[in-house]
Amino acid sequence: MTTSKPVRQEAAPAGEVVLEVRGLLKSYGRHEVLKGVDLALHRGEVLAVIGPSGSGKSTMIRCLNMMEVPTGGTLSFLGRPIAPSFKGKGEAIGFGELRRRVGMVFQHFNLFPHKTVLQNVTEGPIAVLGLPRQEAEAIAMDLLGRVSLADKCNAYPNHLSGGQKQRVAIARALAMKPEVLLLDEVTSALDPELVGEVLKVIGSLAADGMTMVIVTHEMAFAADVASRVLFMDGGVVAAEGSAEEIIRAPANERLQSFLARFHA
Repeated sequence: MTTSKPVRQEAAPAGEVVLEVRGLLKSYGRHEVLKGVDLALHRGEVLAVIGPSGSGKSTMIRCLNMMEVPTGGTLSFLGRPIAPSFKGKGEAIGFGELRRRVGMVFQHFNLFPHKTVLQNVTEGPIAVLGLPRQEAEAIAMDLLGRVSLADKCNAYPNHLSGGQKQRVAIARALAMKPEVLLLDEVTSALDPELVGEVLKVIGSLAADGMTMVIVTHEMAFAADVASRVLFMDGGVVAAEGSAEEIIRAPANERLQSFLARFHA
């Protein structure tokens, strides 16, 4: 569901590689979730990740900023290996710095219920970036205006709709000025009529050139906004290509079967 058609970004394979993953593995005990995932995310690229439930999509995206620590493989950010578990050339980057530069928006918002909308958005810039409160609030109000919620700055999360909460969560992530934004199924917990307002915000970020990885079940939106699409199945990347190749004209039989359910 979309309220307006966003401008799809063109792929930028010659651009700077921001995040790179090679042979990514993740297990929980004997259960292998990721079985060797490779990807390179270029600056300004919008990468959509699709696939059936249990395919490893959310686990993979959470590994990209170490919300989940991989079992094996190599990860790097701007050519720097991610500490402490992985080897590589150059000075390592710690988890804290990585999470400041690679922001994440979750399915269930994760707002502080006892803080106002404005306080939720300014918490990170003040506590982590050390910005003066006045500066942090000016940035927050600008971002809240961008997501059409400036008038809700003094409201508490329990007075907001699900779509409004998710837009606050996006503004909160953007307030940290990340170089990459990860979005993990950010519309799946919303009522259908609220999905469009969140997708509209994400589409505007894509049109502005924000580097993003989007795990989504919104196929029409992914086809419109993504410069590249990964189809995950069984813990691996089963198909990869442009939105045209993966969503609009899929050649892979397993991918065709998966997409068929969205056209039923």
